[in-house]
Amino acid sequence: METFSGFLRTPIGVLEITTTSTSLVSVNFLIDKTFPVISSGSTEILNASIFQLEEYFSRKRQMFDLPIIAEGTYFQIKVWNKVSEVSFGKTKTYGELAKELGSLTLTRAVGTANGSNPIPIIIPCHRVIGSNGKLTGYSGGLWRKQWLLEHEASNKKLQFIF
Repeated sequence: METFSGFLRTPIGVLEITTTSTSLVSVNFLIDKTFPVISSGSTEILNASIFQLEEYFSRKRQMFDLPIIAEGTYFQIKVWNKVSEVSFGKTKTYGELAKELGSLTLTRAVGTANGSNPIPIIIPCHRVIGSNGKLTGYSGGLWRKQWLLEHEASNKKLQFIF
């Protein structure tokens, strides 16, 4: 399957967005300060993905309307679907998601699946927090998770315990 990549500068760093000709497949945080300036082609879905992310960061979008292909295990996909139900500006704990999936004993498995999310921000894994309100684990670093939550909270004051 042919893929196409584009790059977007955001307040939390550069994002690499990868699509097929029909679906978004990944959003990656680029930690390195340098990145390729040449995208690997362009498609309508790549352009739409970049545009919708730009709208999100400029506070013009709260929900994404993009076809996605998130490859994972059956359980990971179940978790990502639950995470996708967490509304803009809201949070849920790993335990709450585990309970919704059938058992509190799944809490660690939910955390592991959440950490494997290939499409952060679009599948809003940053909205999942520890039961004590603590920010735990994020592929882009906890500072990005905090930034995203504060961005979505708008005028609400959030306090996080590290």
